[in-house]
Amino acid sequence: MNLMDFDYELPPELIAQTPLLKRDSSKLMILDKINGNIRHEHFNNLINELNKGDVLVLNDTKVIPARLIGAKEDTNAVIELLLLKDLGNNTWECLSRPAKRLKVGTIINFSEDLKAQVIEKRIEGIVHVKLIYDGILMEILDKLGEMPLPPYIHEKLKVKDRYQTVYAKNIGSAAAPTAGLHFTEELLNKLQEKGVELLFVTLHVGLGTFRPVEVEDIKKHQMHSEYYELKEDVANKLNQAKKENRKIYAVGTTSTRVLETVIHKYNEFRACTGNTDIFIYPGFEFKAIDGLITNFHLPKSTLLMLVSALSSREFILNAYKEAINNNYRFFSFGDAMFIK
Repeated sequence: MNLMDFDYELPPELIAQTPLLKRDSSKLMILDKINGNIRHEHFNNLINELNKGDVLVLNDTKVIPARLIGAKEDTNAVIELLLLKDLGNNTWECLSRPAKRLKVGTIINFSEDLKAQVIEKRIEGIVHVKLIYDGILMEILDKLGEMPLPPYIHEKLKVKDRYQTVYAKNIGSAAAPTAGLHFTEELLNKLQEKGVELLFVTLHVGLGTFRPVEVEDIKKHQMHSEYYELKEDVANKLNQAKKENRKIYAVGTTSTRVLETVIHKYNEFRACTGNTDIFIYPGFEFKAIDGLITNFHLPKSTLLMLVSALSSREFILNAYKEAINNNYRFFSFGDAMFIK
């Protein structure tokens, strides 16, 4: 499979620049991967697409306001850092811009309360920095940091929480698990009242989200590893659902990657933490999930490849054409699809 097999043309005006006023008012395309049918609904009608006993697995990661703008201490040149991963002892993996201005030892000032010293330079703009600060880091980031919106979003986010899911809990993500942005507390409560089981896993989104596929043969692409957690009570409930042949639906590609990582490693769901670099593309054997709620993804992205693996590349690209013809909104703040 070649990279261009996952390309498509998208009118720029269909890239959603801002979230809708109400989270669950977005469009929802329903894809039947068995018979190839496509239907058009709204996300708040998701309750009609799920049955009592179905399991919905959501990623409860919380996005850090991880985009920091500072200045080099010696030259005052503007430097942008995107905090990607906490490496421990106040050391962070970051995406830097412009990376060529940085060398080991460079100090970047963000405020009186926060500095960063470069301790290692890596490839593709990645640096490791030591954060130097007074006080509580997350409180400082709440004041100084911006939400790390993707580069295709040019509008400023007016309310920070709109780039968080309503169930965001575990701090550590450099990007939102965007399929979950459509859920409201009201919709989640209605799903539970119907008998849909809601379970939570954690995957902190890191460089994998920002890193494009640059090899023609997609099998040669190396995914960046991301930290995940699956708790014991959740593993037990997932195993029980499998035993009872109940449907397990993942909300987002991140939840999918956690579940498939664990079940491929242990042949069952098991309480564990770790780092996953699983790369899912057509030909992959899904063992964990029966379906997926997800957004519409960038051309030639690993996310589009994952979605294509769940049905077929042809079916998904045809669905994307239909979405374009029906003026669906694309990417992080866009509309959703449910492959079932």
